[in-house]
Amino acid sequence: MDPLERIHIAGDSTYVIMRECSDRDLPVWMCTPDRLYAHRGRARAVVTPARALAQAPWFECSEPEDRDLGDFDVVWMRKDPPFDMSYIFSTYLLDMVPPETWVVNGAAGLKLFNEKMWVAGAWPELQPETLISNDIARLRAFVQERSDPTVLKPWDGNGGRGVLVTHAQDANLSSMVELLTQEGRSYVIAQAYLPEVARGDKRILLFDGEPVGAMLRVPVRSDFRANMHVGASVEACGLDSRDLEICSAIGPALKRWSMLFVGIDVIGDYLTEINVTSPTGIREINRLYGKKLEADLVDIVLGQITSQGEP
Repeated sequence: MDPLERIHIAGDSTYVIMRECSDRDLPVWMCTPDRLYAHRGRARAVVTPARALAQAPWFECSEPEDRDLGDFDVVWMRKDPPFDMSYIFSTYLLDMVPPETWVVNGAAGLKLFNEKMWVAGAWPELQPETLISNDIARLRAFVQERSDPTVLKPWDGNGGRGVLVTHAQDANLSSMVELLTQEGRSYVIAQAYLPEVARGDKRILLFDGEPVGAMLRVPVRSDFRANMHVGASVEACGLDSRDLEICSAIGPALKRWSMLFVGIDVIGDYLTEINVTSPTGIREINRLYGKKLEADLVDIVLGQITSQGEP
């Protein structure tokens, strides 16, 4: 996970998961990715015992310990993007964790499926028209051939950072594409702009492939991005038939790849993103509906551990 001092307590899902475990007197250790290593084919880490508290200073930590990750029942991977080589290398190390220890979300799936590109490869019919390219001319042509606006976003971003909207007559189009692709060195996702985003972007949380809650993230008037990091507000919302259809389509793959905790983004009738690295939204949905989703999530994990231990 990220360093404890960088955790935003008011909206952080990792904190409430740790807090739920601490409240149940389940021991919790934490480490940052740079503390992972491998020795003699075993994944190890320098981990810090950390009890999550109900008030400041929020965490009570003990002296770090050098441990084999196979000593633990569960290893949670909760490092926020960017999905860069450092992140990918962490998943290689987690591949060395013995099968008796459950890695959540599964390291193989994290390595294989990029959040913004998984939809394009597996379920293109659920997605708005999309082009993924680093070719400046191709990206520019995609925008210019469309009568409606186009969204441009970096393939490895998060929180709405670097996401732009443009159109065929935009005098800044070439500059935007050159900037986002770093003169053709980086891939960019170009996607049909969905006007329904003005009414909100629906974040749906799934536990073990099943929807457990949703919220509508409504952008501020001065911004088209419906990300809480850039000021979007949240509202309660239900799941309609199209939402359930999308969840049913992707649910089996999430279960197959041990994607226990996932957040998907839906705008109108379209799935735009599958968040698997470090999805958030538990605290907001809890507040909107009076739920305690972290308790349900920990129950699922404990149930899985118990079933693995049965003869």
